[in-house]
Amino acid sequence: MSGLTIALTKGRILQETLPLLARAGLTPAEDIQASRKLEFATNVNDVRLLVLRGADVTTYVRHGVADLGIAGKDMLLEHGSDGLYELLDLEISRCRLMTAAPKGQPPKKAGERVSVASKFTNIARRHYADMGMNADIIALYGALELAPNVGLSDEIVDIVDTGNTLRANGLETRELIAHVSSRLIANKAALKMKYAQIKSLEDRLREAVQG
Repeated sequence: MSGLTIALTKGRILQETLPLLARAGLTPAEDIQASRKLEFATNVNDVRLLVLRGADVTTYVRHGVADLGIAGKDMLLEHGSDGLYELLDLEISRCRLMTAAPKGQPPKKAGERVSVASKFTNIARRHYADMGMNADIIALYGALELAPNVGLSDEIVDIVDTGNTLRANGLETRELIAHVSSRLIANKAALKMKYAQIKSLEDRLREAVQG
């Protein structure tokens, strides 16, 4: 297939991605924000967009269903980059991946056991192992800030933007794990087979980011 399929992450990343794509000369044929569809044609022949959950973008690109994807660095750290190339930092949807705990709670030390709630279970497991802690990782996919307050966990690992939600729930940030922004990723096989098309879009996006 000669066309390009690009997987986009819905939500905040999508809102910031669409203007960037427009500056690079690529726009959807209809209003993505007003539609319940998940697949969209564009103003460029043989280029289509898929709108997916963040955790699914890397999967679609890794398996070659999508040639390119736009995903947060957190998703790449959590799910790995096997079969993918990270082409470009798009410098959008910036945030931090951090640990957090109840304000004033003494920090756990190396060798101690700690319970941690997060949807980033792989990242959390690696981080606490690197800190020399025995971590019991609890998978949660919403309302993370509640977990320490009701005794489900000692700490959480989550994305932090302003930190207002943490503070409103009596938590404070602790260790910085990674700075996060959205990245343009490519399927390794697609990059070889469709190099000219992908490189052209990458170059236009690079100009859009720098501009």
